[in-house]
Amino acid sequence: MKPTRQVRLWEIKTMPPDKKTGKKRRRPYGVRWITAGKEHSEWFATKALAKAELFKLQQAMNRGEAFDIETGLPESIYRAERSPTLLRVAREYLEQVWPDMSPRSRDRLVDGLAVAVQGFLVDDPSAEPALVRCALTTFVLPPEVSKVEPSDEIRDVAAWLEGHSRKVGDLASEDGILELGRALRRKLDGRQAATRTVDTRKSAVLPALDFAERRGYLGGNPLAGVKLVHFGSEREVDPGVVVNPVQARELLTAVTYVRPRGGNRSWSPFFATLYYAALRPGEARFLADVHCKLPESGWGELVLPSSLGSSAARYSDDGQTYQVRSLKHRPEEHRRTVPIPPVLVRILSEHIDREGLAADGRLFRTSEGGPISQSSYSDIWRLVRPLALLPGEVASPLAARPYDLRHAAVSSWIAAGVSLPDVAKRAGHTVDMLTKIYAKFVHGTRDAANRRIEGFLDDGGV
Repeated sequence: MKPTRQVRLWEIKTMPPDKKTGKKRRRPYGVRWITAGKEHSEWFATKALAKAELFKLQQAMNRGEAFDIETGLPESIYRAERSPTLLRVAREYLEQVWPDMSPRSRDRLVDGLAVAVQGFLVDDPSAEPALVRCALTTFVLPPEVSKVEPSDEIRDVAAWLEGHSRKVGDLASEDGILELGRALRRKLDGRQAATRTVDTRKSAVLPALDFAERRGYLGGNPLAGVKLVHFGSEREVDPGVVVNPVQARELLTAVTYVRPRGGNRSWSPFFATLYYAALRPGEARFLADVHCKLPESGWGELVLPSSLGSSAARYSDDGQTYQVRSLKHRPEEHRRTVPIPPVLVRILSEHIDREGLAADGRLFRTSEGGPISQSSYSDIWRLVRPLALLPGEVASPLAARPYDLRHAAVSSWIAAGVSLPDVAKRAGHTVDMLTKIYAKFVHGTRDAANRRIEGFLDDGGV
C-alpha cells in the first residue's frame, strides 16, 4: 500500500444516455475522487448505490484514514479486500519464529493459535471440537518438519478449515475482536478457562497479530490493550492453596505410603525439594549431585544452573521429549543459589546413599533411569492428598498441585520474617514479582513488622 491523505472527493456524476442508441447507460452514476493527483472512479446502476459508496469514502476521510494512491481505496477497505485468513497468518507466523523457539514455547504457541483459529470460523464445523483442535495442533498449523501423519478424518477436517477460516481483517471490527476474545476464554466443553490459561493463549495470539500488522494485513493490533478477563488475576497466589508446616510434613510422610508401579522411591525427596527449597518441578527434575552441597550438619546449598522442561517430541529439533533450558526468566549463564535447611540436607543425603544416582548424576529418576514426568508426579500427588488431609481439605484447593508446595515454601519464608529481597533471591523472582504473586502474604506481615518497629522505638534504637 502506498498511503496518502491528499484525497479529494467530487460530487456524483450522471452520464447522459448513449448518443448513438439513445439508451440509458447500464451504470450511469459515477463516484470520482483523486489520491495524490491520481484519478479514480466507480460507476453504479442507481444513484442510491453511488451515494452509499461516496458516503463510505467520506467516512474513511473523517476517521483520518490514509488512502492507497494506486487503487484509491481507504486503508480499511484496502486491507479487508487483501486480507488473508487467520489460519494463513498463524501458519506464516509459525514458519517465521519456529527455528528460534524452545520446544515448550512452540507447544504453547501452537495451542494458543489453534484456539484462536478454531474460534474464528465462518461456520461451525460438523466435526467434534476435540477433533478440530487435534487437526489444528498436529497437522494444520505446525511447520512441515513437526506435522504428524494425519488420518483420513483429520485430512477432511483440515481441508474444511482451509475454506472456512475467517479473514484476519475481520478482527479490525469490534464484533470480530469480541468473538476472538470469547474463543480464548472458553475451553472445548464451553466452560470458562482459567485466567492463567487465557493469559497464555493471549500471549500466543498477540505477537501473531503484531506479525500481521508488520505484513500489512492489519492497520494495527486489535488485541493490544484488550482485557480478556474482567476480574482479578490468578497470578496472585490464593492463600487457600498454601499448607502450613504441619500439613506439609503430613503430606511428605504420606508420599512414603504410596507404592507406585515400578517401585520408584524418588517421590518423597522430590516433593521435599519443592517444599523446603521452593524449587520449581522442572528445577527439581534437573537437580544432580554436582548441584548439591550437603554437609554432615547444618545448612546446605543447592546451586541451580538449569531446568528440565518437557514437550511433545514433535516440537523439538532432535525428537526428544525432555529439554534442558535456562532458569525461568533468566539468561543461560545465570545460577541461583538456594540455602536448604538441615531437614532437607538429611533427606537428600539419605536418598543418594540409598538409591544412588542416574547415569548423568540426577537425583530423581524413573526405575529405568530417565527423567520423571509431570503426569507421573501429578498422579502420585492425587493419591497422596487423601492420605494426609481431612476430607474437607481434600475437597478444597489446599495443596491441589505439587507446585503449591513451592508456594507454601515462599509464603513460610515471608511469614518467618525473611527480608523480601532475600526471599526473592532464593525463589528466583524479582522483588516486584514476588510482591505481586504473594501480595496477600506480604501484606499479612504488616502487624508483625509494626510490632518490631514499635519495640525498636521503645528501646531507643538499642
